Amino acid sequence: MTTTRHIEMRDVRKAFRFFTLQDLSLDLEPGQIMGFVGPNGAGKSTSIRLMTGLLTPDAGEVRVLGHAMPDAQAIAKRDIGFVSDDMRLFGHASIGWHMKFIASLYPGWDPQYAKTLVKRFNLRIDQNVSGLSSGEHVKTVLMLALARRPRLLILDEPTSGLDPVARHEVLAEFMDVLRDEDRSILFSSHNTVDVERISDRITFIDRGRLVDSNDKEDFLERWRRIQLQLPPGATLPDLPHLVSHVADGQFVTLTTNRFSQDLIAFLGSSVREVHRMSLEEIFVANVMHHREARGE
Repeated sequence: MTTTRHIEMRDVRKAFRFFTLQDLSLDLEPGQIMGFVGPNGAGKSTSIRLMTGLLTPDAGEVRVLGHAMPDAQAIAKRDIGFVSDDMRLFGHASIGWHMKFIASLYPGWDPQYAKTLVKRFNLRIDQNVSGLSSGEHVKTVLMLALARRPRLLILDEPTSGLDPVARHEVLAEFMDVLRDEDRSILFSSHNTVDVERISDRITFIDRGRLVDSNDKEDFLERWRRIQLQLPPGATLPDLPHLVSHVADGQFVTLTTNRFSQDLIAFLGSSVREVHRMSLEEIFVANVMHHREARGE
């Protein structure tokens, strides 16, 4: 039995006057949390607008939950929960009013789960939205999306307005969603700390182009910084899979995206330290390497 991918993008292109999303291809499988990472202006929001049927691609194919977008967006959106940091609710209405309103629109609304989320997020259903803090507003939007029990959650910078405690609560809830292996999350953010914590697959995007996409653990295992001390007069031999090297006299720092013990054995006694890299360090090194390769 073939499993339907929750998101499929194939060679997608979308051009604007000053920006072009170029030949973007990615897959999101059921049960995955994909961290969709890029600097501001990289094309994350454009990609999400294509996924949700708000834009039509100039070329390529977009399918969400098996449905062609944007033609079948009305069907697909029944099972999509979307949250962004700039979503706004009705200020004059209470949280409870919003819960009843969303329940009337979506048959999949789970009232018990909604009550659980209200308690977990420390919300009060009789409070008007106009009286919420920015963090409470974000948590209310998330509660309304999660309680629909969507098969696919698309999150555009959902934690940007949250304090550390609220971020912890929200991220824990995202991970809990994935206990159901038929559900998935696309988590778009430039906050690599949040992405590293909850994602199992990472996609890097920069200036409208896909930089890299792979399992999180693969990224963390492949990338290393290696500090060397070369003997006087020695030069560094040509090495494969070097992303960068910085020399300061006899001391050299290498960044590699294909770390192995064979490499360490080859470098021998010149190796002083080997450092694992955070996802943020990997992202920056990856983006800068690809920009250099493209001559940007």
